[in-house]
Amino acid sequence: MARMTCEILAFLLAVSGWVLVCSTLPTDYWKVSSIDGTVITTATFWSNLWKTCVTDSTGVSNWYIQACRGLMIAAVSLGFFGSIFALVGMKCTKIGGSDSTKAKVTCFAGIVFIFCGLCAMSGVSLYAHRITSEFFDPTFLAQKYELGAALFIGWAGSSLCIVGGAAFCFSMLEEGGGPRMGYSYNGAASVKSSRRKDPDHGIDRKTGPGLPRHFDKNAYV
Repeated sequence: MARMTCEILAFLLAVSGWVLVCSTLPTDYWKVSSIDGTVITTATFWSNLWKTCVTDSTGVSNWYIQACRGLMIAAVSLGFFGSIFALVGMKCTKIGGSDSTKAKVTCFAGIVFIFCGLCAMSGVSLYAHRITSEFFDPTFLAQKYELGAALFIGWAGSSLCIVGGAAFCFSMLEEGGGPRMGYSYNGAASVKSSRRKDPDHGIDRKTGPGLPRHFDKNAYV
């Protein structure tokens, strides 16, 4: 019951984090900048991983944009497969085979979710680092931006994926450690007690309670 509760909680956390990570990709506001009171016009600039309202003359994307795209796509793909493995390996589902096999699948799903969170965390942090470094660089004369809402959503989602994946791995370790030790101890105790009780029952019926075993032999002489 404890393992099932832990797995359900881990699944909710991990899948919620994966949904948040997915929602950052179509979000426009990865970085924002407002210019008010200029002579020409008042404008708001925004940009995300796929498009921006202002481009340079070459039209070439920076390298960090490509890296962030790859990391976020990898995070979304890993979260998708992690969700499938989690559904197969959870104890409350009817698919996946024996309990030992399902426990291994659950642990694998947890590892996949951890990598999903790390990829998303790396992509969002790389993008945020570029924004902050340009913002506080006095020699950077181009348009400066601030952190957008998508970055905070990405940090929250990646954290939930990591916590959920760790909970999946912890549920398997909890299941694998406790019952095995209890079974070996109870089995040894039951065998020992059964061997100890069988002769005693015979003594109780024939020679009376509390007599040692060698008195049983003398009683028949």
